[in-house]
Amino acid sequence: MSDIFTLTPKAADESVRILQLTDTHLFAQGDRTLLGVNTKDSFSAVLDALEAKSEEFDFVLVTGDISQDYSPESYQLFAALIARLKQQVFFLPGNHDDGPLMYRMFGNLNVHTEKSIVCGHWQLVCLNSEVYGVPHGWLQREELNYLRKMAKTNRQLHTVACLHHLPRMVGCAWLDTQTLHNQNEFYEAVRDLDNLRLVLSGHVHQEVDEMHEQVRYLASPSTSIQFAPHSLDFALDYKAPGWRTLTLHPDGQVETEVHRLQTESFRPNFDSRGY
Repeated sequence: MSDIFTLTPKAADESVRILQLTDTHLFAQGDRTLLGVNTKDSFSAVLDALEAKSEEFDFVLVTGDISQDYSPESYQLFAALIARLKQQVFFLPGNHDDGPLMYRMFGNLNVHTEKSIVCGHWQLVCLNSEVYGVPHGWLQREELNYLRKMAKTNRQLHTVACLHHLPRMVGCAWLDTQTLHNQNEFYEAVRDLDNLRLVLSGHVHQEVDEMHEQVRYLASPSTSIQFAPHSLDFALDYKAPGWRTLTLHPDGQVETEVHRLQTESFRPNFDSRGY
């Protein structure tokens, strides 16, 4: 099977509309909680809100940590829940995931396993930064080479690099020890990619939006628990579960917005010291 999936944008102006979901942290058992939050219920509430909005997207991208317990059942649960949106769904692995298991299972569960998505004037390249069983990330040389190959082969397309671990520090002392550990290698690999517009990530359970060397770096809230920004030690935030929408314009401009549930139903246990 090809690593590339091609879509035609739905919008008349050929802009690309994307829904980003991240860090669902689902368990095999739907009644399990993460630091006091039932992650199946919080994800279902996000899906309820999205269905109520009835927005049109070209596809959904889920940027890792779909599972909390590495289980086949958690991936089956995710596929059953996300099917409600009736959208094309793509994914990449996170540090709480079993990447090889995901690629084996999802093709049979109506979740795409292609590593690149071409839509209109854009291509999104899904990279695997998972280091199995540890929190931090690392992009292997073959992943970096694949990104470079796709960007250079399709120079006419604006490019988005998608990976779970944001290749930036976020100002949380404890969380910045769990970032992409070969950030400098990543920067060196992408420095001459003139068509790289955006790096899209999850992992940090908070909103990040910054520029670095003319590339925009975005991270997005989790559909489960949120981490408090600028914290020295592990700390949870009061903000509700959320998601991100993006509009990628043909000229390379990016519009994006973070949305959150309008409820306090998913408050975590603030006495938690880690997970």
